[in-house]
Amino acid sequence: MSIAATDHLAKRNAAVFATAQAIGGATHSIVIASGGLVGQYLAHNPAFSTLPVSITQLGLALSTLPAAFLARRVGRRLTSILGMLSGAVCGALAAFAIVRGSFALFCLAALLVGFNAATLQQYRFAVADAATPALKARVISWVMVGGVFSAVIGPQTAIWTRDLLAPIPFAGVFVGHMALALICALVLTRLVDTEPATVSAAGGGPARPRGEILRQPRLLAAIVCGVVSYGLMSFGMTAAPIAIVDCGFTPGEAWLGVQWHILGMFAPSLFTGRLIDRFGKEKVTAAGLLLLAASATTALMGTESLAHFWTSLTLLGVGWNFAFIGATAMVTDCYRPSERALVQSVNDFAVFGTVAIASFASGQILNSGGWAMVNWIMFPALALAALALLVSAWMRMKTA
Repeated sequence: MSIAATDHLAKRNAAVFATAQAIGGATHSIVIASGGLVGQYLAHNPAFSTLPVSITQLGLALSTLPAAFLARRVGRRLTSILGMLSGAVCGALAAFAIVRGSFALFCLAALLVGFNAATLQQYRFAVADAATPALKARVISWVMVGGVFSAVIGPQTAIWTRDLLAPIPFAGVFVGHMALALICALVLTRLVDTEPATVSAAGGGPARPRGEILRQPRLLAAIVCGVVSYGLMSFGMTAAPIAIVDCGFTPGEAWLGVQWHILGMFAPSLFTGRLIDRFGKEKVTAAGLLLLAASATTALMGTESLAHFWTSLTLLGVGWNFAFIGATAMVTDCYRPSERALVQSVNDFAVFGTVAIASFASGQILNSGGWAMVNWIMFPALALAALALLVSAWMRMKTA
């Protein structure tokens, strides 16, 4: 296939994945936004209210390896469709659990929906693998743009369906979750399975020993940057709404802050890919780390003004976008086609395992150390990621 034909197919698949990200990503946002409320409704002990949200992140982390190897065996198209069908089943199970008043069954549904979320996270790698090197960063960005729409579709679906099974609260929301997952599965039938379009920077040929693959300085730097950027974003986002309300502001003002955060996470995807083409993956990733540091600095400037919270959350989103997309693009340069399942699954397991830990830890640290402690913790992690980038750059210069 010619380069033009390859890129045309990659762009077509990117459009399908972006649409699926908008609709399917909304199912994940429903779980994240509603899980704590349902936990508060069902749990006998209020301390366990946020457990379903943390369990969802744990399920995502545990599902990254199976999802990656399933994609290698049966293809991206079928794996993506199965992921959404499993999401529909989990939505039905969650609704049933709420009707029955079973917190344990709802937590099981939250755990199992992690497979659905893991297949969603494969979209960015799927489009990159099918594109030529010049197009990789841009198609990753296009898929991430779908997150802007999922941030609207998810909450609006929850609002429209919350009274669907009245007088039982929240059960209707997960009927809406099921419907979105089924619609997304239909969208994904438009995908075309492709082989990797080109040989990556790591070269072609058979797979290398695992140790050799995973010891690459650039790959290690990319994984560290992905772990730090996503982990800190989850860490700060989980604590921020509680901190805003604890400082005397209203829940509505907290939600507006979260909306600015989500906009910051996904809106820059419209141009992040072009920035990477112009300045390089490492420089855009480094800019993201600096923006994350600016987010923490802004948060530490005071809690009396709502503007500090909102500005901090917006910077947290934009910093995540630059650092995470840049790190993802770096990862795609570090494996041969025969190695992609291993590298992608290891990367996502590290990233989302960290997100699960951050989700569990965030509330505890906020409760014990306050909002300031949440933000001070960000600086050592950012320093580690910056050091990994510098070491990787030095090693590349040394071997050039």
